[in-house]
Amino acid sequence: MALLHTLTTPLRAAMTRVIAAWVRPRLIEPSPDELGIDPDLPVVYVLPRPAMSDTWLLAALTSRHGLPAADRPRRLAGLRLPGYLALPRRRLRRSARGEPPFEALIERLEADPQLAVQLVPVSIFWGRAPGKRFGFWRMVAADNWQLTGRLRRALSVLVNRRSVEVHFGAPLMLRQLCGGRDPALTNRKAARLLRVHFRRMRTRVLGPDLSHRRTLIEGVAASQEVGRVIDELAGEGRQARPRLERRARRYGHEIASNMTYPVLRFMDGLLRRLWNRLYDGVDVRGLESIKPLAEDHTLVYVPCHRSHVDYLLLSYVLYQEGLMPPHIAAGRNLDMPLIGPLLRRGGAFFLRRSFRDNRLYAAVFNEYLHRLIARGHPLEYFMEGGRSRSGRMLPARPGMLAMTLRSFLRSHAAGQAQPLAFVPVYIGYERVIEGSSYQRELRGGRKRKETPLSLLRVLGKLRQPFGRVTVNVGEPLAVADYLDETLGQGWRSHAEERPAWLGELVPRLGETLCRRINAAAALNPVNLVALVLLATPHHAIEERLMERQLALLATLQRRLPGNEQASLPEGAPPQWIAHALALGMIQRREQPLGNILLADADQSSRLGWYRNNVLHLFALAGLTAFAFRHQPRQQLDELEALLAPSWPILARELMVTPPPDLREALVAMLDTLVELELVDPDGDHAWQRPGDRLEAGECLDLLGKVMQPSLERGYLLLTVLINEGPGRLTAEALAERSRLLAERLALLSGIDSPEFFDTRLFVRLVESLALEGWLWRDPEGLLVFDDRLREAARRSRGLFDPALRHRLQLITLRGN
Repeated sequence: MALLHTLTTPLRAAMTRVIAAWVRPRLIEPSPDELGIDPDLPVVYVLPRPAMSDTWLLAALTSRHGLPAADRPRRLAGLRLPGYLALPRRRLRRSARGEPPFEALIERLEADPQLAVQLVPVSIFWGRAPGKRFGFWRMVAADNWQLTGRLRRALSVLVNRRSVEVHFGAPLMLRQLCGGRDPALTNRKAARLLRVHFRRMRTRVLGPDLSHRRTLIEGVAASQEVGRVIDELAGEGRQARPRLERRARRYGHEIASNMTYPVLRFMDGLLRRLWNRLYDGVDVRGLESIKPLAEDHTLVYVPCHRSHVDYLLLSYVLYQEGLMPPHIAAGRNLDMPLIGPLLRRGGAFFLRRSFRDNRLYAAVFNEYLHRLIARGHPLEYFMEGGRSRSGRMLPARPGMLAMTLRSFLRSHAAGQAQPLAFVPVYIGYERVIEGSSYQRELRGGRKRKETPLSLLRVLGKLRQPFGRVTVNVGEPLAVADYLDETLGQGWRSHAEERPAWLGELVPRLGETLCRRINAAAALNPVNLVALVLLATPHHAIEERLMERQLALLATLQRRLPGNEQASLPEGAPPQWIAHALALGMIQRREQPLGNILLADADQSSRLGWYRNNVLHLFALAGLTAFAFRHQPRQQLDELEALLAPSWPILARELMVTPPPDLREALVAMLDTLVELELVDPDGDHAWQRPGDRLEAGECLDLLGKVMQPSLERGYLLLTVLINEGPGRLTAEALAERSRLLAERLALLSGIDSPEFFDTRLFVRLVESLALEGWLWRDPEGLLVFDDRLREAARRSRGLFDPALRHRLQLITLRGN
């Protein structure tokens, strides 16, 4: 063996140089300097199977990055220690299976307690294709779940030189497995642990095997659940059973994705060029916490929905970061000529907006979704149901969440449940392509139908600057743990697909996920500038003051608890202002006494969308600062009584997690404002506005005014309700009348911001008041309240200065 190794050394060295010159890995994870290898201990790399191309590439990489050489054997206490080892291939017959290669090394470690060796597992993927037939690509394109033959691997090396991914595992100390037991047992245990690691890594990168689309559709149509619905419909005499079966298969073809690796590779290259032309860059944060979960969990990505770009962006990011792209739930409106087939082959599956009255379609869709989840395929869907025209996080719709939970419970009841986790994702833009259409629709314009022609119109915008995009991954939510915390352990022993508690749990789950998305929000130059500029009366501000206020917001974000997952842009306020100017979001007027930054009516309207993206991050800070606008001095007890009624309503509107104790949160907030010299302490548990520091007072007012629109909407709604009295208005009538008054206020005040009087905001306000117990419905559906609401409304008037309060009251009285 040693002679053979000596004779083949020149060939191996030559092939290593060839591979080093030919291959350019797309991803090496983690980076070589983060491997955590102990430099004082010998290293043996472990490959999942024997493959010469893998060993040559590994040798080239270790040489290039200064790691312990993989192609140079060394001596360890008289034992020849190879630079790498490969696990033997598994055979069909157990007797033919090769033994793991660690036994001699383990024997030497058992004989000498001072010796230690690090095993470093290495997974190498020559392209990434889940186990599915792709014609010619099946031969040459990529690794899949099947073992790779020599000819196919040689062709793969030629084709995939820029699509190679290398994943290093954490070093495994072989001595820790030695416990005085039989070396043969330790040998098999080491191999078993490494095989588990390699299988989890393949699951993370490749995902589960992709069944052929036709086979999957036939299985769905022939399933027990779909068959039961067909029997019911046939029994009702609506249609013959054969016709219903054909319809079920037709629904399956309408729904099912057809993910193919060639399209994934094509879209990867296409999107890379698109992002480079469209954006200055894509920033990704928080994805490292997801990668271990992907090894043994079914992941359901739930991003916020701000743009049609969301569909493509997250899949691209996951693919680039070495994770399997998800199957994406898309509206049937996107299944248009040319675009639909491409999206379907990229992983999209299509659903109708509503299928409540179509039992057969609902059964087929539920079964299809269940099979994806049960087999471990990652999913992606938008809980909001549509893109946010106002820039706010919209309430989660229950449909997809309920179907996902039912699938998990169904598998759990059958004893086949794989761990399931939701992954909240925040996607933040400095400029969205659909900005003009959003403003038109908020003003009452009709939503235009998506067509290939509309795509061509979008392509015409590619020359415009759109800044950067940020993808922030929030805190994952493991479903089993969430059910344990919410329901206790009882659900595990009484698992059923449609339990009685599901209807109440789904909205709570949706709110939790929305809050986790918002907690991972990305601040950027545009939304920071929008927060400041829209807080001024005429949307104009001195550039020097803008810089100071931007620095203040950045400091608040860093210091306040609960904002740890949110991110700040690189650079400093002057660079942020320059960036917003370059994107055309604001204007600069040069003036001898100092430059002025301003926004015209169109820019102000657009900026409202970006402000709403991140308004929630400063909700409590803004509310606290607003309390000092009319009352220059606040005692803690009075401040808590003033803010306590409105804070839960605002927290729910803005999708933020309320602190467990409002009083403690206010103390921490006021201490921070003292440090920033925006308020001064005034005795025990009392604070006051800064005395003669006029600029500090101006900064405090600007911070408070970010919450003024939300407070004004609430004041208008309460005034309408109380003036009418209990039992006079339905929830719909109250929301509509409040919307009309808000629109009137905006017009009379010169506020060109259609999202200020968005109907959905008033509907959600009514829902929040009901959930907090301030009002309820009588048997006829009319809203009823008592003196508690009147008292809370009376106290809330103290937030507004007399002039503003008088204006709001006049608007309400004249509107009535």
